[in-house]
Amino acid sequence: MEIAGRLRHNARLFVSRNIKTYADSNRVTRKPLMSTPLPTLNADQMRAWLHQNVPVSDFRDKRVLLIVPDNTRTAPLPVLFPALRSMLRPVTKSLDVLVALGTHPPMPQQKIRSMLGIADSDPCDDVGLFNHAWDNPAELATIGVLTEAETREISEGVLSMEVPVQINRRILDYDVALVVGPVFPHEVVGFSGGNKYFFPGISGPELLNFFHWLGALITNVGIIGVQDTPVRRVVDRAAKLIKAERRCLAFVVSTDATPYGMFYGTPEEAWRGASNLSGQVHIKRHSKPYRQVLSCAPEMYDELWVAGKCMYKLEPVVADGGELIIYAPHMKEISITHGANIERIGYHVRDYFTKQWEKFRDMPWGVLAHSTHVRGTGTFENGIERPRVQVTVASQIPREVCERINLGYRDPASIDVESFANREDEGILLVRKAGEHLYRLTET
Repeated sequence: MEIAGRLRHNARLFVSRNIKTYADSNRVTRKPLMSTPLPTLNADQMRAWLHQNVPVSDFRDKRVLLIVPDNTRTAPLPVLFPALRSMLRPVTKSLDVLVALGTHPPMPQQKIRSMLGIADSDPCDDVGLFNHAWDNPAELATIGVLTEAETREISEGVLSMEVPVQINRRILDYDVALVVGPVFPHEVVGFSGGNKYFFPGISGPELLNFFHWLGALITNVGIIGVQDTPVRRVVDRAAKLIKAERRCLAFVVSTDATPYGMFYGTPEEAWRGASNLSGQVHIKRHSKPYRQVLSCAPEMYDELWVAGKCMYKLEPVVADGGELIIYAPHMKEISITHGANIERIGYHVRDYFTKQWEKFRDMPWGVLAHSTHVRGTGTFENGIERPRVQVTVASQIPREVCERINLGYRDPASIDVESFANREDEGILLVRKAGEHLYRLTET
């Protein structure tokens, strides 16, 4: 990929400098955890909240583009989209939806309709439904650059290079871009949501590869659950180049998609409120690490590219030398989009790549980032890789493929999920729906 060729020199400079300073000096800000569970909003309460808090005047006589997540995120879109459509469509010049896929595969129209709560009997001919296409240059527009000086300053010297900022060109045809999406702890940016729906949600590959690798260099454990991160600064800086007005409806949800809270404003404002709340309800504290974790992937994680979240969110509570099992009996693919490259490089700790940079510098950096996030922390010294945690995959991906990509294999039919339940005192943890809640050890 072209970006890798341009960035290789400065990336090599990183390996021996800066990153440990950042990771060591940016400990997670400890937010007070909820002593009692928060109530969530039902469908009627969500609709009432929208009418009370989303001013129609922000959209009157304007062309509006709604930017929403795909179906790999838990979100009450079947309630929110019809409500927003009934509020906004009568007063806007146009109202369309763009699915912020990042590099995920495109969604068929019927799946988009179902995700948005559009009835089969509804032709929905007043709203266009579109997929993002990150890998189609004809659908992208360059709206500016992040200069070498900017990236050096934003990343605190970790990476330093000029990066073009590309975005889905459809956004150029609208007056207002309204992000509608959840906020969770996130392995690349700290907390998801806000301007992240623009970058990488509807961005081109160059900025995406840049900041995913930046996050990987800092490491998942060093960045997840932190609000102010270099990657968040990259995303927010790039978003300022968007000419359309930016608005955001951010929400923090429970496992059944009902929201604990909703926030409206600029992406920065809404995200700040939502990430504060997410830090209280989505982070679970445990007093000790576990020697074995069964991390169950929900059906929406249909490939390892997204089921890797079952590792990202649990890595901090796995003991040194312990095992994390990604249990996904429904999963058949590593990645439809990136599978060939992943099979080429495998899953490895960060230093496996940084200490052999000449070998890997021309691979897509987003793929390298995914690889090291799934494999977790560890060392690579004198040609020997020592991951801190054993990662085992129990899915329909065959044993020989798992072994080839440097992951453990277990036949999902051999796993009795209930046999892992209520065994925390034995050092065994069962997480029935993994991937969105972050697990951390209690500070001593």
